[in-house]
Amino acid sequence: MTQTGKSASRLPCYRRALMRFKELGFDRVYSESLAESVGVTSSQVRKDFSVFGISGNKKGGYQIETLLDQLRIILKKDQIHPVILVGVGNIGTALMNYRAFERENIEIVAGFDIDPSKINKKMKIPVLPINAMDDYLKHHQVRIGIITVPALTAQQVCNRMVSAGIKGILNFAPIRLKVPDDTMIENVSVLLKLENIIYFVEPVVNTEPI
Repeated sequence: MTQTGKSASRLPCYRRALMRFKELGFDRVYSESLAESVGVTSSQVRKDFSVFGISGNKKGGYQIETLLDQLRIILKKDQIHPVILVGVGNIGTALMNYRAFERENIEIVAGFDIDPSKINKKMKIPVLPINAMDDYLKHHQVRIGIITVPALTAQQVCNRMVSAGIKGILNFAPIRLKVPDDTMIENVSVLLKLENIIYFVEPVVNTEPI
């Protein structure tokens, strides 16, 4: 990932922190406070903002409302972002019902699944057969997809998404997927994260032979 990409990946975190400061009644914030909230250094905050032409005042810090407006434009919050989802199981269904997406102008417009019992074209978010995905994407301007299928079929689904024009993928399957250089992918494995947490919080078991 490029330096600009790394800086861009932190902007949503800064935006969340700014929204919390605003809710607490603050109208200005310093880079030190943002850094503490996000878990980076104050110099990193200033560097990230400078990449996008955002500057503050050494004495007065950043005006929160102005900074939120700038981040809203950079993060394209003034437009609806349609998303498709493949794999309408427990995780997929939970994501389709996640109301916070709507507040952030993210709209899951269709789900796809291989199980005929899950197909329902009359739902608020229609669930269609996986074989209908290519045709759906030909007639709808969607560039982002979510994968919530088992690891065994995840790469196949990923390949189909890419071939159909998807340029950004959020992958919940417990496998790291391969995509072309011009496609953005985020691999999110809840299982791996929990395994890491378990390693650090559970007592170490002595595995040496007695």
